[in-house]
Amino acid sequence: MKRIAVLTSGGDAPGMNAAIRAVVRTGLHRGWDVFGVRLGYEGLISGKIVPLGARDVGGIIQRGGTILGSARSQEFKTEEGQIKAIRNLNEAGIDGLVIIGGNGSQTGSYALSKHGFPVVGIASTIDNDLFGSEITIGVDTALNIALEAIDRLKVTASSHQRAFLLEVMGRGCGYLALMSGLAGGAEMAVIPEIPVTPEQIADRLRKSYEKGKAHAIIVVAEGADYNADKLAAYFSEHRERLGFELRTTRLGYVQRGGNPGAFDRILASRLGAAATDALSKGEFGVLKGLVKGEIQSTPLEVVVNTKKQIDPNLFELAEILD
Repeated sequence: MKRIAVLTSGGDAPGMNAAIRAVVRTGLHRGWDVFGVRLGYEGLISGKIVPLGARDVGGIIQRGGTILGSARSQEFKTEEGQIKAIRNLNEAGIDGLVIIGGNGSQTGSYALSKHGFPVVGIASTIDNDLFGSEITIGVDTALNIALEAIDRLKVTASSHQRAFLLEVMGRGCGYLALMSGLAGGAEMAVIPEIPVTPEQIADRLRKSYEKGKAHAIIVVAEGADYNADKLAAYFSEHRERLGFELRTTRLGYVQRGGNPGAFDRILASRLGAAATDALSKGEFGVLKGLVKGEIQSTPLEVVVNTKKQIDPNLFELAEILD
């Protein structure tokens, strides 16, 4: 192993730059030449492979997003596109590739691995829906952004005795909604894994009112059967019968754009170092993630074919603490 490359793919996550920095500097420490692939898999296909030195990654550990950029590539989903990408890597003399990203990104890692190219993945997505890591790069920062939003909404909700919907990201995973709701003391978290109806939500709000609460916060995952738009429309349509309506706030991409907190910077640094360590030992076709407090490897085949589950005990705890 003499020359390695690193790329970021999929949605940006706070801490990606810290992971890039760790890959570059630990690679250089091993005496390797290190390169960056610009614009993810699209850049891999178009040959956007550039050298990276220690100073190229200086001052980026605290920055959100990714200095390498990210872009979707339909061509890479085809076998022809994957072969083209490998050809570009071979022409650049790249011996191993580190791919930082979430579910879709690691599906791409697995595709390259099946073609025989040495790949190591790093778990990075604010959705926390990637099997092989209990928590992924970017999640902690995104949670704290959502938590700040809940705290701020509570001030207004309490002042005006209103009920608010806060929609958070997460695709088809309710982790962000559940955990931010739990940490923020929300009255309810609506997540894809445990479907609820608008009437059940209304019943919960009534019970909260009967307990003497002057306001209510419902955190909704964007991938829930009833997202914020559907719930707001339902409560508006049935306002006379239900006795109240819900005000909606959608965080959207605000959650992805924050500067990484300490946890994400440290996790990203550990995973980046673990990735180059794996390449040095000939451990390919794996994802590096955090499992039971330790950095561990999970075969990419297992990662892309296993759905990550929400802990139902956490949902039950959130309901008890309401």
